[in-house]
Amino acid sequence: MWPGLFLPGEFTLSHDIYSNPLISRYASREMARLWSPQKRHATWRRMWVALAESEKELGLNISDMQIAQLKANIDNIDFDAAAAYERDLRHDVMAHVHAYGDVCPDARGIIHLGATSCYVTDNADLVLLREGLNLLRNRLVGVIDALATFAKKYRDLPCLGFTHLQPAQPTTVGKRATLWCYDLVLDLEELEHRINALRFRGVKGTTGTQATFLSLFEGDHGKVEALDRLVTEKFDFEQSYAVTGQTYSRKVDAQILGVLSGISQSAHKMGSDLRILQSRKELEEPFEKNQIGSSAMAYKRNPMRSERMCSLARFVMSLQSSADQTFATQWLERTLDDSANRRLTIPQAFLAVDAVLILYQNVAGGLVVYPRTIEKHLNEELPFMATEEILMAGVQAGGDRQVLHERIRVHSQEAARQVKEHGLANDLMERLAADSAFASVDLTGALDGRRFVGRAPEQVDAFVRNVVQPIRDRYAGALHTLTGEVTV
Repeated sequence: MWPGLFLPGEFTLSHDIYSNPLISRYASREMARLWSPQKRHATWRRMWVALAESEKELGLNISDMQIAQLKANIDNIDFDAAAAYERDLRHDVMAHVHAYGDVCPDARGIIHLGATSCYVTDNADLVLLREGLNLLRNRLVGVIDALATFAKKYRDLPCLGFTHLQPAQPTTVGKRATLWCYDLVLDLEELEHRINALRFRGVKGTTGTQATFLSLFEGDHGKVEALDRLVTEKFDFEQSYAVTGQTYSRKVDAQILGVLSGISQSAHKMGSDLRILQSRKELEEPFEKNQIGSSAMAYKRNPMRSERMCSLARFVMSLQSSADQTFATQWLERTLDDSANRRLTIPQAFLAVDAVLILYQNVAGGLVVYPRTIEKHLNEELPFMATEEILMAGVQAGGDRQVLHERIRVHSQEAARQVKEHGLANDLMERLAADSAFASVDLTGALDGRRFVGRAPEQVDAFVRNVVQPIRDRYAGALHTLTGEVTV
């Protein structure tokens, strides 16, 4: 059993027992069902059916009636019976073998024939991992699409750029959004790679040597190889892992958790940026009509979606090290200290990233932009940023570069002092206009922010056209197919 997840049926809460908030508050029903006991143990039963079918195809004495009985009861799982068996046997796989046998009495003797526990547990995990990665891929594509739409809309809206969190050369609101979006594109490439690289454990035996199956098939190596291939194909995997111990290498888990951590890093970065911009009143996440920002300060519009996104993302990032350590400490052919850890880290990482991407798409699709505030902040700093162009214009008009540089430096320092010490407006342009050294320089258009954003609008266009549009085309059927409500 996988603690912390609900049993089949309705998602209900018992208020005197801890419930996992990933289930009750954050993740989608699609992802919650994927990691449910019903889904997991029905997948185990599908593994047993595939094994029996393949063994029959290769000549073992298994009847069509036995296989039909197994198939008819794949979803007919008595979890109370399985729990009772586990209390007695202290072995979860054998508990479910017995519970399956109770409803398939004619097939009881051939369930799990020749297999080790990891035949069902590991192979089922790989099936669930693949489904989970596909779900996350579709959500990720949805966020990329939403950010690209936003970037295109605001491709040429100038805004203050920041380096070191200090005012820097202007960019555009749309160009900044492409930075967030491109991080996710890189995550998508990693995610696609992991989906394509994922393989089946297959039918490898107790320590990976296939010794038991070699005995079942009376030393026929060809049939043992065929059994591995047949079962692998029944679950739509092109290949099984070339070699395993008792388990598939836990490096695979570490690699997958690495991808999920990467998505979380990207989401955290965007969420943090948005929280900064919302504090400056330039951008805002969606805020509902009746939403309360603070129980005390009624005026507040807190960035609670972005904050939650960062919070959940940080949780996923913390799980990465657990997967790394689990892989590193698997002794020889395997140890069981991976089991309890994986029951927690793998489902919860998927559930949390699912929640992160639901939040991210909600935020990206409802961003509120305040152009006047953005312009105000830009204009407060723009005089300083225009000085290099003014300097070059002064030189072209016949001035001495070093003299003009010094005059600009003195005026800039004094204008900055007035802003910092007295809270006055930036009057640098007025100071330069009053200086005879700049009499021949046209200062009237110097504060047009669009003159300082370089190729930012064109970069947005190229990014959406060359990077995002192929993703939209590739996943046209997946866009907007997944739902997920943002809860408190």
